[in-house]
Amino acid sequence: MASSLTKDSAGSAGTEKTFLGHPRGLAFLFMTEMWERYSFYGMRALLVLYLSTEVVDGGLGMKTATAVAIYSVYNAMVYLLALPGGWLGDRVWGARKATAIAGVIIMSGHFMLAIPVDAMFFLGLAVIAMGSGLLKSNISTMVGQLYRDKNDPRRDGGFTIFYMGINLGAVAAPLTIGSVGQNVDWHLAFAMSGVGMALGLVFFFLGFRHLSEESARVPSPVSATERAALLRKGLVWVAVAAAAYGVVGLLGAFTVDWVLWPLTILGLLLPAWYLVKIRRDRDLTPVEQSRMSGYIWFFAAAAVFWAIYDQTGSVLSLFAKKDTEATLLGFDFPTTWFQSLNPLFVMALAPLFAMLWVALFKRNREPSTLSKFSFALLMVGGSFFVMMVAQGLAGGDAKVSPMWLVSVYFMQTVGELCLSPVGLSLTTKLAPRKYASQMMGVWFLAMTAGNSVIALLQLLGAPTDTQGWFASQGVVAVLAGVGIFIWRRKVKPLMGGVN
Repeated sequence: MASSLTKDSAGSAGTEKTFLGHPRGLAFLFMTEMWERYSFYGMRALLVLYLSTEVVDGGLGMKTATAVAIYSVYNAMVYLLALPGGWLGDRVWGARKATAIAGVIIMSGHFMLAIPVDAMFFLGLAVIAMGSGLLKSNISTMVGQLYRDKNDPRRDGGFTIFYMGINLGAVAAPLTIGSVGQNVDWHLAFAMSGVGMALGLVFFFLGFRHLSEESARVPSPVSATERAALLRKGLVWVAVAAAAYGVVGLLGAFTVDWVLWPLTILGLLLPAWYLVKIRRDRDLTPVEQSRMSGYIWFFAAAAVFWAIYDQTGSVLSLFAKKDTEATLLGFDFPTTWFQSLNPLFVMALAPLFAMLWVALFKRNREPSTLSKFSFALLMVGGSFFVMMVAQGLAGGDAKVSPMWLVSVYFMQTVGELCLSPVGLSLTTKLAPRKYASQMMGVWFLAMTAGNSVIALLQLLGAPTDTQGWFASQGVVAVLAGVGIFIWRRKVKPLMGGVN
């Protein structure tokens, strides 16, 4: 996107060059995030397909269940690692340095995937997850730091522009990287993801002088004593893990399950432990404790939603490959193109939803947050009932129309727009003062929990290519949506006046 430079009357001197009326640094953060999301979604569109494709066709030849479990655990770890990523930005490096380091880590991970060695591939996945968690926690912080006045009227608009960068990258990635991966070479496509992140780093480094000076500072530096204690604990855990896996390796019993099971269990237990820890903190006021009790309802609902929603790149991607016609109006296309539908729908519908909420608010008819969450669950649950029908129509050599998946992605996007931005806003409103900066990471843990549930089901052997798979999860989501709506009058008092 080209810069549109104007004179900023809101600037301190009235002579600040701007990007679409915003601080110029936003243009560079926009481009950094766009290319990082391009690399992320491009690789993710191919991940399950590459893992499950036969070795003779260049893939790893894994069972479908294992491929879906790896995909789900990878997603879970990206969101889980956003917590330590935020801590490193706040206590060790500062947001700017943390983002630069994250970009280098992500780029290195993608280029590891481009090397046709199995061990290097899985190491690359781990590296990308670490870098993504670190970047996710810090780049948005720098967007906010561009506006010196917390009440700057441009602030919300700046985040909207930034959000568009995310979706532009997400739309373009499956169309380009996905096409190369499916039609030319898997590893060349993974290298394209690395190049995408490299371009993001170029824009980031070029924009250093336009970023807020605050982004280069460490808000709350960790003390030398605390640093030494954390280092000791970290080395102990690393030593324990190395010893355990060393024994398993020497016994010749090591398989990928030895990695998937511990990470899946961690992805389920850590969010629960963290929520209980905050809820029981004696430093919280009675109102804050009550709000955290109410927040648990929203967290559980979000976990159910993301468990279904995040299967777009795994279960639905496999359905697209095996059971869906990849032809529309006589035009053949790679099945990875389906992955571009969600961000495309988001860009088309998000402004309409924003206007809808404002219009309803003016008429005093805007739905409550609980009602919006309930509707989101009904939509995502309904999308899996549509998938249940589509799965029933597919079989043998029969393939269904691509419009089935188009309708599913549309329904899920409508649900997302009723839950994701609302949930982010609600998290900041219900956050206890002591945990104000950490609660956004807690929101991401709902995605960790949801993806970990799907990974657990796959490790237990649940088949994904059956009507039962879609029907059971659709029922759970719909029941959760109905339950929240029925119990909304009992949950609302827990929210301490927050709507």
